[in-house]
Amino acid sequence: MFLFSNLISATAKVFDIVLVIYMWVVIIRAFLSWVNPDPYNQIVQILYRLTEPVLMPIRFRLPDLGGLDLSTIVVLLGIIFLRSFVVPSLYEIARLIS
Repeated sequence: MFLFSNLISATAKVFDIVLVIYMWVVIIRAFLSWVNPDPYNQIVQILYRLTEPVLMPIRFRLPDLGGLDLSTIVVLLGIIFLRSFVVPSLYEIARLIS
């Protein structure tokens, strides 16, 4: 059972790291939207491709606030929730199994 426990613990750690990296990608994209970067820049295109599939559905569900885009805040709150609830829960499951 210790192998399964280690697997769940490692999965929790990797999931946490992926969430932190994605959180920073979303934050960097939000900052870039303030400065109107060159849309043909490779880094800008990668950031848009990584974040737009998550931001666009949220943007459609939120009410129009006159140009104020709250989708970034909703995504960041979702990431914080996942890091505060799912990751510790996986660690607890791994601890209970071992």
